[in-house]
Amino acid sequence: MKLELSRVVQGCRLGVLSGLGRQADRSLQIPGCLLYTRCGSVPHLTHETLSTVDSMPTVTQLTLPTLAEHQEVLEEFKEGARKFTGLHDTVLYCSLHDPAAPSPAGYTTNKTVSVWGSGGRMELTPSRFIALQAAVQPDWYQSMADGETLQADTSRKRVKKAVDRSLAFLDQCLQLHHQTQELSHAEVFGVVEGGDILEERLRSARETAKRPVSGFVLDGFQVDAMSPEVRLNLLSAVTAELPEDKPRLLQGVGRPDEVLECVQAGVDLFESFFPYQVTERGCALCFSYTYQPDPETEGIEFTPVLERNGATEEAGVQKTGEKEGDKADDTWAEGPMTQFEMDLKDARYREDFSPVVPGCSCYCCRNHTRAYLHHLLLTHELLSGVLLMLHNMHHYFCFFQALQGALRHGQLHSLRRRVLQRRDGTS
Repeated sequence: MKLELSRVVQGCRLGVLSGLGRQADRSLQIPGCLLYTRCGSVPHLTHETLSTVDSMPTVTQLTLPTLAEHQEVLEEFKEGARKFTGLHDTVLYCSLHDPAAPSPAGYTTNKTVSVWGSGGRMELTPSRFIALQAAVQPDWYQSMADGETLQADTSRKRVKKAVDRSLAFLDQCLQLHHQTQELSHAEVFGVVEGGDILEERLRSARETAKRPVSGFVLDGFQVDAMSPEVRLNLLSAVTAELPEDKPRLLQGVGRPDEVLECVQAGVDLFESFFPYQVTERGCALCFSYTYQPDPETEGIEFTPVLERNGATEEAGVQKTGEKEGDKADDTWAEGPMTQFEMDLKDARYREDFSPVVPGCSCYCCRNHTRAYLHHLLLTHELLSGVLLMLHNMHHYFCFFQALQGALRHGQLHSLRRRVLQRRDGTS
């Protein structure tokens, strides 16, 4: 694995991560994202439907909690998760936790880390963790770490213990890694912990950088863990301590506005769980990522709007006075809706026969309408998840392509303005 930077502007790193995969013949543009999967499959999609998505990431993220339950099967299979799941033409990265699933706190000890699968909690010692990685046979994976410092009231003593444990886990994993034949071609990413304590973050970054790791996972910066200002200050301080020639992967951050902020703080890679969360809410991504807008369409916003009763309303936003019955029950949705998506369960889309996002080239927008998606969602048809996932992934991956282009042409400010711009023209 080799990181070649072509440009660094105001903290933003543009480059190529090359030498990936067993044959060292794959590469990944940075800033970039990984393909999110569960047990080796993208939620709602088969490999055939996934192949219709453009701008697919080179690297696929496997999540250990969904694979740990199948350890015996993988060990008996002996050929790794790549062949077992049919992910032949991709580079595999294995993360310790699933970014779109809860990980209850209070179960990490000096000897074990717990992961949570469909069957409940599984305790992992370093030896079992490495045995799992040997069965999965990823191209790179993150080390074990104590990431239970997300609560705002976590004490300084507890944060220090988390850093100490993470470094001890890393040392044990590295030792076992070099003794495991199945991992001879795999690379290890060290995990930077430290909660919201600057001194501990810097200590974790400096000590992790001293180990023979190929990259860094920045953990504990999830949306609910700290304020955006604290997160950006900590990220900037941490990345300044890390070597420039190794990639930095940020966990738990996926919203486009936060991605832009974190790229400016020196982050290279992100997970792509956000499109899945949007899909689970019955929503479609609809923000603009055009950083060089056409002058003829400069005044036309990408966010869909709808005329109703003589008033213009922004798509996906329920207005005061709407009846509760106008919207389908969305208690199954994951997380709060964001400004970057439209709620297709809303009754206003019942007779809206326009594409989900006009101008989008994904399979969903080329072949189906908002009214059809609205019908599928209200009748709980499985096809709704398939079509929304196709659109949301396409939209998200194209956003990262636009981000790379904006950095290449010095248009990051223009891209940021378009992503954050609302229908009324304000940011």
